[in-house]
Amino acid sequence: MVKFLLQIAADLENLTNLQPQEGCNEPNFSYLFKLKCERCGELSQRETCVSLNETVSLPSGKATVNLVQKCKFCGRDGTLTMMPGHGKPLTQQMCEERKFSPLMMFECRGYEPVDYVFAGGWKVESVEGTKFDHVDLSGGDFVEYDEKGECPVMVSNLRASFVVK
Repeated sequence: MVKFLLQIAADLENLTNLQPQEGCNEPNFSYLFKLKCERCGELSQRETCVSLNETVSLPSGKATVNLVQKCKFCGRDGTLTMMPGHGKPLTQQMCEERKFSPLMMFECRGYEPVDYVFAGGWKVESVEGTKFDHVDLSGGDFVEYDEKGECPVMVSNLRASFVVK
């Protein structure tokens, strides 16, 4: 079993605290990424979607995981289990320091997560305190105007990586 930490980074203009709508441990937040088979190296053609609230029992019945999937090329079974409690919002300070923010830990057997895809369901707030809810990052950015702070706000240059822990 290998643990992979999903971390994110972005350029935040007049914004801070980018995170899933209900926080980093939100049970309904969907994580989209491709899977690479550790045995044969085959990369899934489509993204896999997992969330904390969706679990399946292992065939042995001894444990639950968030995903059980068979490699279409070599036939090997693999599992993925999400491990909440490792995420933090991406802050303006982290962006200025060019740092990544941890989002979610994944325990994987037989697969490696790759190519995270940003989608909807995010929240962020302006440095003046205005909250922007239900932000969709699937287009690669978010641009708005903060009436309270009288300034433009923007999320751009989204980046994500999986790091072995």
